[in-house]
Amino acid sequence: MDTHITTRAASDNTHTHRNTPMNTHTESARVYVGTYAKYNSGNIAGAWLNLEDYSSRAEFLEAARQLHADESDPELMFQDFEGFPRSYYSESSIGAELWDWLALSDDEREIVEAYREDVNQDASIKEAQEAYSGTYRDEAEWAEEFLSDCGDFNEIPERLRFYFDFEAYARDARLNGDVHFVPRGGSVLVFFNR
Repeated sequence: MDTHITTRAASDNTHTHRNTPMNTHTESARVYVGTYAKYNSGNIAGAWLNLEDYSSRAEFLEAARQLHADESDPELMFQDFEGFPRSYYSESSIGAELWDWLALSDDEREIVEAYREDVNQDASIKEAQEAYSGTYRDEAEWAEEFLSDCGDFNEIPERLRFYFDFEAYARDARLNGDVHFVPRGGSVLVFFNR
């Protein structure tokens, strides 16, 4: 396996965490791995490990332990991260579901991120995918398609359909808790409440 590691100098004693979700579509997913023993002794020597170089969490953790083979039982410390949602990261752990997220396409990642950021931060990837209804120009477009697909709109005489207020229907669906509308880049991602 070709592992890409970037080593940080021991004299660089910055220790930062990102407080906002990362732009996961422009950076590779990686973690800076040190150990608590080194950090507590004033040394943050470690390396950036690209997560996509590892097929599983277990393989990544083995590489991280090998990186710190100078310690008999390294207590790994994940000092920084980039390229994936914060919900999969903590200083002492990397979420097991992260490798499932890495296997998703960019569009699927955006759907999962939107759901976890704006609807349910504890949702699994599967829950987010099952709740996803589609991406629409606006809430009214969703309402028109939804009503047409379920057949309710077709019961209204054609000459009266022009008067139907799709924006109001979408607003009521949101207020009733039936759907969540998540604005993203000029569009709206729609999720059903599960």
